[in-house]
Amino acid sequence: MSKKIIIVGATSGIGRKMTEIYLEKGNKVGVTGRREHLLQELRGKFPNQVETECFDVTKDKNIFHLESLITKLGGLDILIISAGIGEPSIELKWEIDKKTVLTNVYGFIEIANWAFNFFVKQGYGQLAVISSIAANGPSSRAASYSASKSFQSIYAEGLSLKARRLKKKIFVTCVEPGFVNTKIPQTKNPFWVIPVEKAARQIINAIHKKKRKVYISKRWWIIAKMIRWMPYFIYKRLA
Repeated sequence: MSKKIIIVGATSGIGRKMTEIYLEKGNKVGVTGRREHLLQELRGKFPNQVETECFDVTKDKNIFHLESLITKLGGLDILIISAGIGEPSIELKWEIDKKTVLTNVYGFIEIANWAFNFFVKQGYGQLAVISSIAANGPSSRAASYSASKSFQSIYAEGLSLKARRLKKKIFVTCVEPGFVNTKIPQTKNPFWVIPVEKAARQIINAIHKKKRKVYISKRWWIIAKMIRWMPYFIYKRLA
């Protein structure tokens, strides 16, 4: 059975690939992003399945655009928040930290909060949050990014608990990918990098199974546990 899905941040990377896979499976997808031409490119390939809204999550009217998409789609089953930035701030530049927080915290929470309440009123639905393995510990090279992703993961898990307490058919999936082969260089070690398509398919599978939390790929579960339990005298040499 086809679903009505919104992907926030669908013009590149994981969000783009997930959109393409969902469309190939026959779903209707509402896509958002800052680059209009990339949104229209998707619409051109799947004119009967794609609806678009061009906006930046750090600006105003996020909810207006999302409500417009729901009207165009004729409903909503799944909302995926894939929008985010991960620029290193080795010299701790305020411009980078501010942009990171505006996108990964303020933009994120406005959409996540609204989506959860929408699903509560509707009585069902699923919210998926694309966080990061960086959520599991601090980083001297990207302090604001790690902190913002930790915020996303904890908020998502809080919503999952809230859904259980409300006894609603609402599911919240928190996804923490490791290194994915996107345009952003993350490591020179190919062992830790997985293709975008593989990551996207694993995430879609986790959403389909209504997983509460998933690491992409599975080997990153071990890394997450190591980061959380590593003694500080070792961790400070790596972070």
